Amino acid sequence: MMKSKNERRSKFRFAIQRDVRYKIAEDGVVVAAGSGQTINMGSSGVAFVTEQPLAPGGFVELSISWPMLLDETCRMRFIVFGRVLRCTGRKAVCTIDKYEFRTQARTFQPLATTRADRMLERWADGIRKENLKTNVARA
Repeated sequence: MMKSKNERRSKFRFAIQRDVRYKIAEDGVVVAAGSGQTINMGSSGVAFVTEQPLAPGGFVELSISWPMLLDETCRMRFIVFGRVLRCTGRKAVCTIDKYEFRTQARTFQPLATTRADRMLERWADGIRKENLKTNVARA
Protein backbone atom coordinates (compact mmCIF):
# COMPACT_ATOMS: atom_id res chain seq x y z
CA MET A 1 0.00 0.00 0.00
CA MET A 2 1.39 3.41 -0.95
CA LYS A 3 1.05 6.52 1.18
CA SER A 4 -0.35 9.66 -0.41
CA LYS A 5 1.82 12.80 -0.60
CA ASN A 6 -0.42 14.54 1.96
CA GLU A 7 -0.18 11.76 4.54
CA ARG A 8 1.39 12.96 7.81
CA ARG A 9 1.34 9.66 9.64
CA SER A 10 4.29 7.32 9.65
CA LYS A 11 2.18 4.32 10.72
CA PHE A 12 -0.85 2.71 9.11
CA ARG A 13 -4.31 3.42 10.55
CA PHE A 14 -7.13 0.88 10.51
CA ALA A 15 -10.68 2.06 9.81
CA ILE A 16 -12.70 0.94 12.83
CA GLN A 17 -15.95 2.43 14.04
CA ARG A 18 -16.56 1.83 17.76
CA ASP A 19 -18.39 3.73 20.47
CA VAL A 20 -16.05 5.95 22.47
CA ARG A 21 -16.38 7.99 25.66
CA TYR A 22 -13.79 10.68 26.32
CA LYS A 23 -12.61 13.00 29.07
CA ILE A 24 -10.32 16.00 28.60
CA ALA A 25 -8.14 17.33 31.42
CA GLU A 26 -6.36 20.67 31.60
CA ASP A 27 -4.27 21.72 34.61
CA GLY A 28 -5.25 18.51 36.41
CA VAL A 29 -9.01 19.13 36.12
CA VAL A 30 -11.51 17.39 33.82
CA VAL A 31 -12.88 20.20 31.66
CA ALA A 32 -14.89 18.24 29.08
CA ALA A 33 -16.47 14.86 28.66
CA GLY A 34 -18.59 13.30 25.98
CA SER A 35 -19.17 10.38 23.69
CA GLY A 36 -18.68 9.73 20.02
CA GLN A 37 -17.41 7.24 17.49
CA THR A 38 -13.91 6.21 16.45
CA ILE A 39 -12.98 6.79 12.82
CA ASN A 40 -9.65 4.97 12.67
CA MET A 41 -6.92 3.69 14.98
CA GLY A 42 -3.25 2.88 14.68
CA SER A 43 -0.44 1.98 17.04
CA SER A 44 0.22 5.61 17.95
CA GLY A 45 -3.09 7.44 17.54
CA VAL A 46 -6.88 7.50 17.31
CA ALA A 47 -9.18 9.67 15.20
CA PHE A 48 -12.69 10.07 16.56
CA VAL A 49 -15.87 12.15 16.31
CA THR A 50 -16.71 14.29 19.36
CA GLU A 51 -19.78 16.05 20.71
CA GLN A 52 -17.94 19.37 20.80
CA PRO A 53 -14.65 20.74 19.41
CA LEU A 54 -11.64 19.90 21.61
CA ALA A 55 -8.63 22.11 22.27
CA PRO A 56 -5.31 20.72 20.97
CA GLY A 57 -2.78 19.93 23.69
CA GLY A 58 -5.28 18.73 26.29
CA PHE A 59 -4.79 15.41 28.04
CA VAL A 60 -7.39 12.89 26.91
CA GLU A 61 -8.70 9.57 28.18
CA LEU A 62 -10.67 7.48 25.70
CA SER A 63 -12.78 4.49 26.65
CA ILE A 64 -13.42 2.52 23.45
CA SER A 65 -15.80 -0.46 23.23
CA TRP A 66 -13.65 -3.39 22.08
CA PRO A 67 -15.09 -5.78 19.45
CA MET A 68 -13.71 -8.96 21.05
CA LEU A 69 -14.94 -10.68 24.21
CA LEU A 70 -12.71 -11.92 27.02
CA ASP A 71 -13.19 -15.69 27.39
CA GLU A 72 -16.05 -15.37 24.88
CA THR A 73 -18.31 -13.93 27.61
CA CYS A 74 -17.01 -10.64 28.99
CA ARG A 75 -17.12 -7.33 27.11
CA MET A 76 -13.91 -5.30 27.06
CA ARG A 77 -12.98 -1.63 26.84
CA PHE A 78 -9.75 -0.28 25.36
CA ILE A 79 -8.61 2.63 27.54
CA VAL A 80 -6.26 5.17 25.90
CA PHE A 81 -4.37 8.04 27.52
CA GLY A 82 -2.85 10.65 25.23
CA ARG A 83 -2.87 14.25 24.02
CA VAL A 84 -5.22 15.92 21.58
CA LEU A 85 -3.11 16.68 18.49
CA ARG A 86 -5.68 18.50 16.41
CA CYS A 87 -9.40 19.03 16.09
CA THR A 88 -11.29 20.10 12.98
CA GLY A 89 -14.92 20.75 13.83
CA ARG A 90 -16.07 17.64 15.66
CA LYS A 91 -13.26 15.38 14.37
CA ALA A 92 -10.36 15.01 16.82
CA VAL A 93 -7.07 13.13 16.63
CA CYS A 94 -5.08 12.10 19.71
CA THR A 95 -1.90 10.23 20.51
CA ILE A 96 -1.76 6.89 22.30
CA ASP A 97 0.82 7.43 25.04
CA LYS A 98 -0.49 4.76 27.40
CA TYR A 99 -3.20 2.12 27.06
CA GLU A 100 -4.82 -0.77 28.89
CA PHE A 101 -7.72 -3.16 28.51
CA ARG A 102 -10.46 -3.32 31.14
CA THR A 103 -13.53 -5.44 31.54
CA GLN A 104 -16.77 -3.61 30.88
CA ALA A 105 -19.69 -3.41 33.30
CA ARG A 106 -22.56 -5.70 32.42
CA THR A 107 -25.06 -2.83 32.76
CA PHE A 108 -24.93 0.53 31.03
CA GLN A 109 -23.01 3.16 33.00
CA PRO A 110 -24.19 6.74 32.43
CA LEU A 111 -21.57 9.07 30.98
CA ALA A 112 -21.89 11.45 33.94
CA THR A 113 -20.49 8.79 36.27
CA THR A 114 -16.88 9.69 37.04
CA ARG A 115 -14.56 6.98 38.24
CA ALA A 116 -13.23 7.61 41.74
CA ASP A 117 -9.67 6.63 40.78
CA ARG A 118 -8.98 9.90 38.86
CA MET A 119 -6.55 8.03 36.61
CA LEU A 120 -6.52 10.69 33.85
CA GLU A 121 -5.56 13.44 36.30
CA ARG A 122 -2.81 11.33 37.91
CA TRP A 123 -1.38 10.39 34.50
CA ALA A 124 -1.43 14.03 33.31
CA ASP A 125 0.27 15.17 36.56
CA GLY A 126 3.00 12.55 36.05
CA ILE A 127 3.65 13.76 32.49
CA ARG A 128 3.83 17.39 33.65
CA LYS A 129 6.27 16.51 36.48
CA GLU A 130 8.43 14.51 34.07
CA ASN A 131 8.53 17.48 31.68
CA LEU A 132 9.49 19.83 34.53
CA LYS A 133 12.38 17.55 35.57
CA THR A 134 13.60 17.44 31.96
CA ASN A 135 13.41 21.23 31.64
CA VAL A 136 15.26 21.77 34.96
CA ALA A 137 17.97 19.28 33.95
CA ARG A 138 18.50 21.16 30.66
CA ALA A 139 18.83 24.54 32.42
